[in-house]
Amino acid sequence: MPRRMLIPQIGNTDLKLLRVFKTVAECGGVSAAEGELNTGRSTISKQLSDLETRFGFRLCNRGPAGFFLTDEGAQVLRATDALLDSVRDFRTQVNEVRQKLVGTLRIAAFDQCISNPEARLSHALRAFSEIAPDVDLDLSLLQPNIIEARLQEGHLDIGVIAQHHPLPGLDYLPVHGEDMYLYCGRGHAFFDEPEMLDIEEVRRAKYAGISFNSPNLQVGQTLNMRSRAVVQNEMMLAMLVLSGQYIGFIPAHMARHFEEADKMRRILPEQIYYRTSFAAATRRAPEPNRVTRVFLEVLKKVYAGDVPTD
Repeated sequence: MPRRMLIPQIGNTDLKLLRVFKTVAECGGVSAAEGELNTGRSTISKQLSDLETRFGFRLCNRGPAGFFLTDEGAQVLRATDALLDSVRDFRTQVNEVRQKLVGTLRIAAFDQCISNPEARLSHALRAFSEIAPDVDLDLSLLQPNIIEARLQEGHLDIGVIAQHHPLPGLDYLPVHGEDMYLYCGRGHAFFDEPEMLDIEEVRRAKYAGISFNSPNLQVGQTLNMRSRAVVQNEMMLAMLVLSGQYIGFIPAHMARHFEEADKMRRILPEQIYYRTSFAAATRRAPEPNRVTRVFLEVLKKVYAGDVPTD
């Protein structure tokens, strides 16, 4: 024969009945508790009886002789006070957790966006840190294909990548863009008179491009540029252009410093140009956690101009 549980499991109904019992005890009787509970005597009496049946012993005497707690009732009242205090503390702590953002936000971006005047990631990070000071940040620069893979595997929360071949398992929030021009460096045969060139001469030059699927790769193929050097990021591409031996597409914001220093020049800017659009990508399923969702909302507000960027 199975052993009977001595202490029943406490559920929502029990908590409700215990609150009734506590009120009756504090008021000194069923009649006195009617106004406090906004409930009739018969209902209160039945609730007390239900609780006594649930526990298997009498909690109080109530009748013509007056109201008083039994010894068991006095002990249950003390236990009820402790239990309800614990429930109250639990609710308070959970509400604090709901309001307080904690954990780690993992963000990866491709190459250099810090010099891009259109990019506002740093402003979003500042605004987010102000509303979520207890969230740790894990930031990295990675290739777009690696970012996409890590997003899908759940190893990244947000990836800022070029939006040129959206994957079905990811959601994209458009953010900024960047203008891309073809450049040569000082010492290159095109440097002194780049405006005198024609497209066929450009195609015959030594071209350096990004090695993986990207707008850079696609545009180079469209223009029939044959890569004589491949790189994994735009910083190394700029290095090759500065060598004076290669031409390549570089973001205008990255090349600006070198143009001003007369170390780079654009090649046929009216003819050879493209624009890349970037997005903040997140995994579609499972749904991003609350920290990620809050950061995305901050991003939206920053790019909408609702958050000061000065």
